[in-house]
Amino acid sequence: MEKRPIIAFLYDFDKTLCTTDMQDYAFIPSLGMTPAEFWAEANGFGRGNRMDGILAYMYTMIREAERRQLPFTRADLVEKGRDVVFFPGVREWFGRIRDFGDSLGVTVEHYIISSGLREIIEGSGIGDAFREIYASEFYYDEAGRPVWPKLAVNFTAKTQFVYRINKGVLDVSDDKTLNDSMPDDSKRVPFSNMIYVGDGLSDVPCMKMMRAYGGQAIAVYHAGNRAGVEDLLAKGRVDFIFPADYREGTALDETAKNIIRKMAITDRLWEENIQQLRSIGGDVLPDQVGLF
Repeated sequence: MEKRPIIAFLYDFDKTLCTTDMQDYAFIPSLGMTPAEFWAEANGFGRGNRMDGILAYMYTMIREAERRQLPFTRADLVEKGRDVVFFPGVREWFGRIRDFGDSLGVTVEHYIISSGLREIIEGSGIGDAFREIYASEFYYDEAGRPVWPKLAVNFTAKTQFVYRINKGVLDVSDDKTLNDSMPDDSKRVPFSNMIYVGDGLSDVPCMKMMRAYGGQAIAVYHAGNRAGVEDLLAKGRVDFIFPADYREGTALDETAKNIIRKMAITDRLWEENIQQLRSIGGDVLPDQVGLF
């Protein structure tokens, strides 16, 4: 059976799929704080202690819950994910795009790369749409209470997960295989078969990777961040910008399908080229991998 090409969609989460920071919906209100108060506290704590911003907000979550003697367990965070509000069409998007890929003979996979919390994403109602969720996460004791950061995904660290998806080394504890040399033609998902979808400056490192290695970068916007997204396009940091509307027939939907068509055709032409070379006894040279 011929191996089907794989196309991977990589998404930020906050303000890309959901309408604001995921902690703002239920966790922060449970503290009796406004989002502005919480983030000022977390960011100030981070700056004051010269601390990574992701670790600072994770610590602030624990500290503020303890101060108020509020329950804080993994189950509590997953439950709070139920209040996440998505942009139009998000819930139906993943299955529809997968089905479209199937119709063209390619496998479409979806991944999250987020500085938010895995626990909230899992509880949000779309957690099962992804092959893997790379997001910040706590390590919990036997009672389900957070005792240490298990993973902190800051803006520049996001790029390591692009490499993991590229090589098919999805286990974050497996650094050895990730760093092993691997021929380009054996990598599970070529960079040229990746589409990154984000909303702003925190996504630029991943967007730059897409544009440098032949993938596609899409920025979505709502009323509050349109100017920033337009600036990304003007500076050549993204390929396309669209309103954050994932419903069928929107500009985002149609362009995503056109990208999948292009990638599917490119993969087919590449396979035909390789088969012809082999049929005449020719060698497949390294510079012919990813020829198109």
